[in-house]
Order: sequence, then C-alpha cells, then structure tokens
Amino acid sequence: MSSALLPVLILMMGLIYIFVIPSDPEGVKIVFKLIPMALILLYAYLGSFGGRRRYPALVLSGLLFCAVGDGTLRWFVVGLSAFLIGHLFYMSAFFGRWRFSRLRFATIVPIAVFAFLMGSKLISTLAADGKTELIVPVAAYVAVISLMAWSAIMSGNRLAIAGSLLFMLSDSILSWNMFVSDVAYSGYWIMLTYYAAQFLIAGSLRPGSGKSSYPSVSYRDSAL
Repeated sequence: MSSALLPVLILMMGLIYIFVIPSDPEGVKIVFKLIPMALILLYAYLGSFGGRRRYPALVLSGLLFCAVGDGTLRWFVVGLSAFLIGHLFYMSAFFGRWRFSRLRFATIVPIAVFAFLMGSKLISTLAADGKTELIVPVAAYVAVISLMAWSAIMSGNRLAIAGSLLFMLSDSILSWNMFVSDVAYSGYWIMLTYYAAQFLIAGSLRPGSGKSSYPSVSYRDSAL
C-alpha cells in the first residue's frame, strides 16, 4: 500500500469509527476502533526506514502499546496501564532527541501547573466518589503523560510536539468526562484529538519531518 494513500485511509476509517459505527455490538466497535491505529502503525513503519533505529523502534513500541490500551480500555486499569507503558516508550524516544533551548525548557512550568490542577481535581473527585483504588494509577498516568508531552517539546520536533499536546487534550477530556462531569460531544472530541495525536507522532518518524527552526544546543553544551 502506498504511504501517500495511507493518511487518506486513516482519516476515512477514523471518521467512520467516530461518526458511523454504533456502540453495539461492542466487539465490532472495538475492531473498528483499532483499524485506524493499525493503519497508523503501518504508516509509522513505512516512514521509519533510514537513519538511526532507536527512535523508530521506541515510537513503534509506543504506538503498539497504545493500540493495546484501545482494545482493553473497557477494563480501565488494564487499558490505562497499556497507555502508560506506551507513553514511557514515547518519552524515551523524545528524550533521546533532546535539543535544549531555554524557551522549550521553560514549558515545564505550565505543563506542571496543568498536571497539578488536573490531577488534584481528579484525585479529589475519585476520593469523594469512593474510588480510592483508582487514585494511584490515575495520578501516575497524569504525571507520565505530562512528562511525555514535555519530552516531545524538548525534542524540538513540531509533529511530536503537536501530537503529544493533542494526546494530553484527548485524555483530559476523557478523564474529566469519566470522573468529574459530562463534556458535550466528548466521544467525538476524544477520538478526533486522539487519532490526530497518534498520526502526528507517527509522522515524526519521517526523515526531516517537523524539525524546529529554533536554535538549540545539546545537553552537554547547555551545562557549560
């Protein structure tokens, strides 16, 4: 399959899942949910040839674990754990391409503030609802996805940055809708931002894609 046609097919199958496939039967819904992720994995794989192999291997592993999370999210902690592992792979990939700049480094402040506010709200709501067994996994997930987004920013790759921030937005909508209060059209917003996030992260594998034009120095240079 031509990699030029894959983005169109990904878009079509994603929209079919979001707007056409009914909730029941659940098995059919899960299959159609996974089809765009399988196509995104193929898109990432086809774009990963050439250059160093560590980054593609980590990103592909992250995509794979996120796909597992998609298929198992009905068992919330299992799906959440798979997504958390996926984010750890993404984080390792992005930190491996660390490109220091003071501006990018400073973004840890707003990300940390957002993570603290979101995490605090989720934890207090879970405690009030008596769902204390979810506090630790949810708090860990908020911390990891926030670090993942910051690691993408520090890589300087604009596709990875956009993808990671959309991933944070998608999961924020999901968690708020699930634990705090209803979000209008949440199902549509969650999946639109989620598929876009994964597609952009997969696109970061393509040679020369998404490189930032901002000046940067290596970690070693920044310590001088």
